[in-house]
Amino acid sequence: MIAIIDYGAGNLFSVQNALGYLGLENQITRDASEIRKADGLILPGVGAFPDAMRMLKDAGLVDVIREEAVKKPFLGICLGMQMLFDESDEFTTTSGLGLIPGRVEKIVCPYKIPHMGWNHLELNGHSPLLAGVPEGSSVYFVHSYMACTESANVTAYCDYGVKIPALAEKGTVFGAQFHPEKSGETGLTILKNFGGLTR
Repeated sequence: MIAIIDYGAGNLFSVQNALGYLGLENQITRDASEIRKADGLILPGVGAFPDAMRMLKDAGLVDVIREEAVKKPFLGICLGMQMLFDESDEFTTTSGLGLIPGRVEKIVCPYKIPHMGWNHLELNGHSPLLAGVPEGSSVYFVHSYMACTESANVTAYCDYGVKIPALAEKGTVFGAQFHPEKSGETGLTILKNFGGLTR
């Protein structure tokens, strides 16, 4: 069972539909006991970092996420990925979950912001989520901020005039800056690989 964490700022149903299509048992929940029982966790996210962290705290889910993310496969998607890091400077400096070292900063590049649309993955080492995903595969992004972290924590980048970490991981914690649930066959492969880690 994969728990999709509902704290009021996630694209829940697109993620649920993709998991259902893959035959991966899942539920949307904000119940800490269900999160503890789950075999894997997904933290989706859309909107602004300070608001999302406030909603996560208001839902009483910060501690259980920090506890469970190091015990079982955990995937943050888009803003959910950014929340995995130590802090963000979006609007104001806000602490994140601190599950992957690094901070989130505004994208500075010669192109239009937000970074929106399809972009190619540049692989940077091995990740179980990238099994069967060739170099140069395209995935779908919508974001204005990016994670800044050591290369050792990044398993794929994309090039948008600056190298943007597209997939990050540390232990059982994974973060996808792109939306795998909106990224066609490549995204479904990544979600299927994540599901395989929960079995």
